[in-house]
Amino acid sequence: MVYHSMTGGTRQMVEAAARGAADEPGVLTRVLSAPEAGPDDVLAADGYLFASPENLAALSGMMKDFFDRCYYPALERLNGRPYAAMICAGSDGENAARQLARIATGWRLKPVAEALIVCTHAQTPEAILAPKSITGTDFKACEALGAALAAGLAMGVF
Repeated sequence: MVYHSMTGGTRQMVEAAARGAADEPGVLTRVLSAPEAGPDDVLAADGYLFASPENLAALSGMMKDFFDRCYYPALERLNGRPYAAMICAGSDGENAARQLARIATGWRLKPVAEALIVCTHAQTPEAILAPKSITGTDFKACEALGAALAAGLAMGVF
């Protein structure tokens, strides 16, 4: 799982997904922040969960930096591996999800679920920059996505 988070929302989403994946025997889950993750981490994984806030209708700069650093070293070496995506957005999150899907398509990754977009409805500068809290059904959806990805990997479905 590779993520970036400035206000805590995306980090909480990934923590929930990691909790969901943790119950799957035989699946090792690594959670790395985008600045920590590199090409060797990407190449070593059997599947991926990418998570980013939507900033200015796009992936966060740190997630884009991760993809910029890893894209060419991993190109043609990940074909067919499964991935899922999570976006923490103030409004719709669709463009960030679309951008991530285009990168994954270039890597020839296999999407195993629709992008999970959690909307915080933050619309003012103060609300956008404020710490976020992911709870309830959004938290459970993140947990379920992590569990489903891990189960699919464990069963060899993907």
